[in-house]
Amino acid sequence: GDTSRTRDSPCPRRSFFSSRNTTPRVLLYRAPYRQPYHSHSVSPREHVPRRSQRRKVVTLPVFPEKMSGVLPTTMTPILVAKRASLRKLTNLISPVPADIDVAQAAAVVPIKTIAAACGLGEDDYEPYGHFKAKISEKVGPKLRATRGRGFYVVVAGINPTPLGEGKSTTTIGLAQAMGAHLDKECVACIRQPSMGPTFGIKGGAAGGGYSQVIPMEEMNLHLTGDIHAIGVANNLLAAAIDARVFHEATQKDEALFDRLCPKKKDGSRVFAKSMTKRLAKLGIATDDPELLTKEERSKFVRLNIDREKISWRRVVDMNDRFLRKITIGQNPTEKGHSRETGFDITVASEIMAVLAMTTGMKDMERRLGSMVVAPDLDGAPVTADDLGITGALTALMRDAIKPTLMQTLEGTPVLVHAGPFANIASGNSSIIADEIGLSMVGDGGFVLTEAGFGADIGLEKFMNLKCRSSGLKPHAAVIVATVRALKLHGGGPPVSPGKPLSFEYMNEDVELVRKGVANLTRHIENTKKFGVPVVVAMNVFPTDTPAEHEVIKLAALAAGADDCVLCTHHAEGGLGAAALGEAVSAACERNANAENFKLLYPDDSSIKAKIETIAKELYHAEAVSYSDEAEAKIAMFTEQGFGQLPICMAKTQYSFSHDPDLKGAPSGFTLPIGDVRCAAGAGFIVPLVGAFPTIPGLPTRPAYYEIGIDEESEMVLGLS
Repeated sequence: GDTSRTRDSPCPRRSFFSSRNTTPRVLLYRAPYRQPYHSHSVSPREHVPRRSQRRKVVTLPVFPEKMSGVLPTTMTPILVAKRASLRKLTNLISPVPADIDVAQAAAVVPIKTIAAACGLGEDDYEPYGHFKAKISEKVGPKLRATRGRGFYVVVAGINPTPLGEGKSTTTIGLAQAMGAHLDKECVACIRQPSMGPTFGIKGGAAGGGYSQVIPMEEMNLHLTGDIHAIGVANNLLAAAIDARVFHEATQKDEALFDRLCPKKKDGSRVFAKSMTKRLAKLGIATDDPELLTKEERSKFVRLNIDREKISWRRVVDMNDRFLRKITIGQNPTEKGHSRETGFDITVASEIMAVLAMTTGMKDMERRLGSMVVAPDLDGAPVTADDLGITGALTALMRDAIKPTLMQTLEGTPVLVHAGPFANIASGNSSIIADEIGLSMVGDGGFVLTEAGFGADIGLEKFMNLKCRSSGLKPHAAVIVATVRALKLHGGGPPVSPGKPLSFEYMNEDVELVRKGVANLTRHIENTKKFGVPVVVAMNVFPTDTPAEHEVIKLAALAAGADDCVLCTHHAEGGLGAAALGEAVSAACERNANAENFKLLYPDDSSIKAKIETIAKELYHAEAVSYSDEAEAKIAMFTEQGFGQLPICMAKTQYSFSHDPDLKGAPSGFTLPIGDVRCAAGAGFIVPLVGAFPTIPGLPTRPAYYEIGIDEESEMVLGLS
């Protein structure tokens, strides 16, 4: 996850008991033969376990009432399921073991029990194995009718180091605290990990230490196949574009018409259902192909795509710098119809953004059909609907629209859905998952939804894109900060994955922290511009000192934060985030109506005005510059009718500016816009700040060096 790879913990081993069950639920760790076991099980056997024994599963709750012979008479099925699932971690090990060791040693509750604890019936979900399930996108409105909506909390962070500052870990730790320790209804909504970072630098996104989503191997490797479905749909559309250009270039109108509307055995022709939107766009009212005039036939069969301006790119869910620019169509069978293009990482696909922004199946089909792939030779937008491919794309995404239900180490529910990066895409989990979560927890409950990277991109897009589209209003924001990152922003030496941290990060340096808190205070001030109260979560590292924490707290409160709380959830699980949970709960209750929430800019302002509002109000740029290509694209998109769309900035996560080395809280710089893309289906314009790559590259020593399979147990090793 985003957590530090440091395993030293300042916290001693602790034992504690469940408030719902005075019998301890002990989470023990593996013996040398790598067999996980639970306190309810018998002593571990000496032989290597059978495959079915490799992961210990909690199947029944242990009730003190049963021990005394007195059974509760008011236990509803939901309460029974909660008592079977929620548990407090005990016998925690210090230093904290590797993430995967913690996750694989944990006892996992069957997903049907987690679903029952959420009040879901068997018709509301589809199990994918024993420990995850797909939740119907129709569940939200059904539950909301009887339960209402809970409090809506977004979790963001400061500009991170390349190691990550524990935002995902904090989201999960806070969920564990609220559900297992504070007795509150709570659901965490997070994004599905891309396998680019998983095998690259950053690792997975299941959290870390004693605050994780489990089974973490299943979450980090494929999950339920949503990203695969997005990749296939994206590349089907890419293939359709090039094939259509090729066929139009090598065939005459009548040949194209005969192939698009072939004669049946009785000599008649019919339009495919997928062609109706193209016909309506052309103003052709008849449903009989034979009635088309020669001119209408030509307009129908020829999209006249401008092949030099095709914007749709192929994708792969892996880091591969050599796919950033490629030439396709070089085989002789393509008859010289080659062109330059490139790949994006799958999570940067507009189809991923559509999944994150959609509200249901019908809306998803509309958005997929509206995706613009290129202009035609007259400058008009060509869409997926024009290609007649929308139905096929929707069919490929039929299951991907459903969020995946999982669990934390302490049995609180998690909805995993969508996975757009915040630096190159919308950076948030789906509206559907959030809506389902808000309905599952009901009035007085809490949904914790994570926004990617720093608040300058992930939280800004949560507000200006996600909330604008959904109409939902957040009740509070959590901003995660670390001493390590603030030292970097204060002028500390570079932090690089795979290299030891410099002396400054391992020892107290209050002055460096004092200089760096300007980064945190700007994030707080920016968040408050949306009318949302802020709680700062200080993710504690073993090398931190009280004096450094005090500097951060004083600065955060002076900047307008409601509270600033020390968090030790990596070492202590939910217990280490209980104080944060209380602070978040108090902030939400004070802002129960979210009446001060506001967006940063109106819909009807121009593309440039929106870009410059973000650049000047949030980044503190003095000016914005545009390349000739960006200027031309902005003019084209405005002419095509997309000028009213909101903005999704693609820029570095490491700085408020375009320069990743410009740390702290820079101001007075000129923000360069190198290119602009239109994601009409997702519903936003994407300015690329500088020459910003949309597919990462692999480092010198990628994470895949550590990943493998244990030959005896067949369990995954080395994931982080």
